[in-house]
Amino acid sequence: MNDSQLGPGAERALARAREEAARLGHDVVGAEHLLLGVLLSSDLAGQLVGTLGIDRERAAERLASGQRRVRPRGEPAEGGLPLSSHARRLLDAARRDAAARGTSVEDAHLLVAAFAEPRGTLASILHDAGVPADRARAALFEASGLAPTEPAPAPERPERPEPKEPADAPPAPTPEEVAAREAAREQARAERERRREEQRERQKERERQRAERMAARKAQGTEAPVAPERAAKARDTAGEGRRGRRDEAPEAAPAPKVPSVGKLAPKPKQRGPVWRYLLLAFVPASIALSAMHAAPILVFLSACLAVLPLAGFMGEATEHLAHRTGPTVGGLLNATFGNAAELIIAVVALRAGLVELVKASITGSILGNLLLIMGLSLVAGGLRVPDLRFNRTAAGMSAAMLALAVVSLVLPAIFHAAHPEPAAAASERLLSEGVGIVLLVTYAFSLLFTLRTHKRLFGGEPHPTEGPVWGPLKAVAVLALATVGVAVESEILVHATEQVTATLGLSQAFLGLIVIPIIGNAAEHAAAIMVARKGQMDLSLQIALGSSTQIALLVAPLLVFAGVLLGQPMNLVFSPFEVAVLALATGVATVITLDGESHWFEGVQLLAVYAMVGVAAWFI
Repeated sequence: MNDSQLGPGAERALARAREEAARLGHDVVGAEHLLLGVLLSSDLAGQLVGTLGIDRERAAERLASGQRRVRPRGEPAEGGLPLSSHARRLLDAARRDAAARGTSVEDAHLLVAAFAEPRGTLASILHDAGVPADRARAALFEASGLAPTEPAPAPERPERPEPKEPADAPPAPTPEEVAAREAAREQARAERERRREEQRERQKERERQRAERMAARKAQGTEAPVAPERAAKARDTAGEGRRGRRDEAPEAAPAPKVPSVGKLAPKPKQRGPVWRYLLLAFVPASIALSAMHAAPILVFLSACLAVLPLAGFMGEATEHLAHRTGPTVGGLLNATFGNAAELIIAVVALRAGLVELVKASITGSILGNLLLIMGLSLVAGGLRVPDLRFNRTAAGMSAAMLALAVVSLVLPAIFHAAHPEPAAAASERLLSEGVGIVLLVTYAFSLLFTLRTHKRLFGGEPHPTEGPVWGPLKAVAVLALATVGVAVESEILVHATEQVTATLGLSQAFLGLIVIPIIGNAAEHAAAIMVARKGQMDLSLQIALGSSTQIALLVAPLLVFAGVLLGQPMNLVFSPFEVAVLALATGVATVITLDGESHWFEGVQLLAVYAMVGVAAWFI
């Protein structure tokens, strides 16, 4: 392709389009890549989407996901990846428009050509935003200063004159020439059929995405608010269609954009789940039973039930603090404060000398997030829509971090197997502390990667809230009170643990692998499943996977150093069963999430693995 007719704006757009196509792993630059390059590199495009009321980031995501992978035809272009046939047609239309105006091709001409196409991802974006193509073109002409003219038509091939019968007729074509012509016609037919098939596939994908969006809006109750005057107008024109009135009155305001969660019109004040307030009664009840030295089983059960609503309030306060963040920061905050309850219980148990219970709770928390929470999230989301899609980059990074966690547990176990003598205990603790330092540094770099240098790779849906958004002061106050309550209940729960294990015949391994993680991680259990039911799988998996990596890379090293401070040395030497189960769970979760797609049955498979782990832990 010759780029000599391109101006600076078009060259920047084309270069950015090739970068995005390479980043997405595509072999050619398609029309969606070209429009994505314009959107990301052009100030005019940014001004235009703002004028039309279109979310720039969501439009970029739609364009990035709207291009199907096709195999390149011909040699690669001199500037990098070759252009698809659709992208070439779009660029040729921009060239013709620029030639008609006597200028070089700029980003405005590319947008003029794109708005002239009746189909495609851009047309779908405009349709979903309620923006007519005529209005979009008018806004483009006004913003760019171009004269509002129709795009120059493609040059037509001149008609051939009727061939005259020459005096000496040419020889008849040979059979080889006839076969070559027939093969060329067959290839052209196959190419046309391939293009039609690609168009049908793109249309199916757009319809599927539109159905998912509508189902998500219906599940969330996020229909766009209607102003009173527009509501009256809609009643007067019932049955005439959504845009009938706008077509009759061109000066009328455009249809309101569907707002994101958290920016809806004020709704009646909503209270939390009733069960949470009912379970709060177990907080004073557990304190009273402990003071009265009641039966250990009653004290243990009441403390477990008391932790559930407190962890729920911690999760709700975190949601309101993360209200204006994306799924990465929102998931990070949920995982952090969800793990706060787990960390408090583990520190209290460590101070009481229950080192094996603490180590089992670390493994159990990772398994619970990987298998139980993610399995329930996939089931909850899969019952709403048949196919679930999420961020492959975030899932792949979490899988790599979990593999690192497995390595951090295997190495101390190998050292212990090689040196089982008691004299090597000091070396095991030093080895665990060294591994803990490496894990903490790696966790710090993971935050830098996800929140700073590669933040654009982890974007997704906004973080949801239910009802009116809390102010920062209220959210922090609720979070602080719930944290204190969890600390008090943890003391009661841990002190009753030894007597409960002796009375019921349960092992510390079963309590640590199954019971304690479910109680301590109740906040992220509820948050992940709730957002999965609303169709926000990126955020749901970020909570589950992010919590698992935080337990392995942050909580476990912190507990090692907390043991040093509390005089209860703790190492990272886990039992072969715990290491093997963690490795198997990491492998299963990686296989399910790395393709960026899932469905409800894969959630059932994760739950089945968790059930088998629970059965095995019961007999340990």
